[in-house]
Amino acid sequence: MTQQLESVLVANRGEIAVRVFRTLRRLGIRSVAVYTGADAGARHVRDADEAVRIASYLDIDAVIGAARATNAQAIHPGYGFLAENTAFATACAEAELVFIGPPAAAIEAMGDKIRAKQTVAAAGVPVVPGRDEAGLSDEQLAEAAREVGLPVLLKPSAGGGGKGMRLVRDAAELPDAIASARREAAASFGDDTLLVERFVANPRHIEIQLFADAHGHAVHLGERECSLQRRHQKIIEEAPSPLLDEATRERMGASAVAAAKAVGYVGAGTVEYIVSADRPGEFFFMEMNTRLQVEHPVTELVTGLDLVELQVRVAAGEPLPFDQSAVLLNGHAVEARVYAEDAARGFLPTGGRVLALTEPADVRVDSGLEVGTEVGGSYDPMLAKVIAWGEDRAEALHRLDRGLAAYGLLGVTTNVGFLRALLQHPLVKAGDIDTGLVERALDELTAGSGVPPEALAAAALERMQSLETADADPWAIPDGWRPGTPAWTPWIITPAGSDPVEVRVQGRAASAMVAVGDAVPVHAALNGTTLTYGDRTLAYAFARDGHTLWVGRDGNAWSLTEHERAEGPADQAASGDGVLRSPMPGTVLAVKAAEGDAVTQGQPLVVVEAMKMEHTVTAPISGTVTQLPARTGAQVALDAVLAVIEAAPEAAVEEA
Repeated sequence: MTQQLESVLVANRGEIAVRVFRTLRRLGIRSVAVYTGADAGARHVRDADEAVRIASYLDIDAVIGAARATNAQAIHPGYGFLAENTAFATACAEAELVFIGPPAAAIEAMGDKIRAKQTVAAAGVPVVPGRDEAGLSDEQLAEAAREVGLPVLLKPSAGGGGKGMRLVRDAAELPDAIASARREAAASFGDDTLLVERFVANPRHIEIQLFADAHGHAVHLGERECSLQRRHQKIIEEAPSPLLDEATRERMGASAVAAAKAVGYVGAGTVEYIVSADRPGEFFFMEMNTRLQVEHPVTELVTGLDLVELQVRVAAGEPLPFDQSAVLLNGHAVEARVYAEDAARGFLPTGGRVLALTEPADVRVDSGLEVGTEVGGSYDPMLAKVIAWGEDRAEALHRLDRGLAAYGLLGVTTNVGFLRALLQHPLVKAGDIDTGLVERALDELTAGSGVPPEALAAAALERMQSLETADADPWAIPDGWRPGTPAWTPWIITPAGSDPVEVRVQGRAASAMVAVGDAVPVHAALNGTTLTYGDRTLAYAFARDGHTLWVGRDGNAWSLTEHERAEGPADQAASGDGVLRSPMPGTVLAVKAAEGDAVTQGQPLVVVEAMKMEHTVTAPISGTVTQLPARTGAQVALDAVLAVIEAAPEAAVEEA
């Protein structure tokens, strides 16, 4: 290297910190981690050669201080947090630390979406029609939206990742959408400036990976298709795109290189484009991410390059070791992001402690998890990435599906089962995708997310098996024993987010009849890992946490809680009661009612935020607010009571 780097601090956490450490270790470079109190036991802390505790990953002075204290020569920002922060890049330069990223001026030019569009447009890069003047007021944004023509996208000028983005189809929705977008943008990026763009019908999200060195050389490494998204955030990415032909790929790549050269770019960067599925030859610049992308592994697998190594070498002053003609794409790669979220409940963030973890061995897994990891609501819900390569797209998709089937995480609800359903969707297999596909097919994709009867049977038998120990009192085992035919033993099991289910067992755990509806003969292995349910023999993973049993199979994981039988209807939750509960653990951002207020069913009452995602909780019934425990700024747990509404008399409801 032109400047020999012997020690690098990674100003990040989780899977990206672990992934950067892997390359640093291979290059013989000492690694330094930073961590907060919430991450004191995290894997990335132990994977580093040295670690320093700081108050926040966003504390620039603390990160710089940690680098100085450990004699680190350079800082790798990963992605998120300070990765695209101009002040941080400047602070590194002032502290004579190598910033493994682009110059501060390039971050500033591309970090502001308004300025970025103006800059690349001047370089001849096509941009989406819209209004991007700085400082647009709410009224001006609404006027601009009407001028551009609905539907439109409201987008924060600062930041990315879908935070603060709103799709508006009706002019009546504009005031609330603008207010919500500003609030989320301010919370995520400290800047509530918005711009408005025309919404492209049937859009596909395709991005170009590029690299530039300090010697005037720049190349692109092909494209990634990132159209499979939920809430404007990517969940499955692939390289190359099944949409583009070679000529379009070269035009987009040349456009991305021109955009980078327009701002004197150095390092790894990604230029994101929106492409109409109906007109694949037409593409528009969306934004440039001045950092390494989450989905960089798919580019690594089809090019054979280590992008983190290239980042380190370019930051050290080395020229790129190849030119554009040497960049060849081999095969196909697909990545799936594993999130702590419940797809069946609108992708609400989840949390918990990792009780058991099995990662597939025949695909690539980038992860910061290990058994015992606490997954909370303080950071992004992405936990890991599973990436597969194949000779062609069909083989890569198949290998990814098998990898996800072998991925087992118990203790935290994840989206792995949903990802497998998405990979099996006919349009995904055919490559006929766009950014709205997941939303349109959501009901179909989550239709099979309930707990299958064989998993409930496995849970009941696991409970009985735990009671059938060698020193157990045989009269205390609830196996329904009696002279003649054994009686049925009922177990009340509640799957997370669902109603209680009665599972009846007749006999011992090793051989029984189990009824979840119809009675089925069941045989359980003595080690509790296999179950023969009727004519099917299935392998399961189990992890118990108090009265809750986690059952896992084929990438799915179900949280099942054992309960006592309710005494009567008064003890059961009514589906139409007036208790307003938090749909996720998080922070109360806004309370839109007061005790004594008359409210109507569906009226927004409380806004809860977790992992930079907002969720508006509405009144389940019409009536009067009699209790309001929710307070702005307060932390709330999953299912915490936010408000209680007393139902209004029918006459009052009709009058209202």
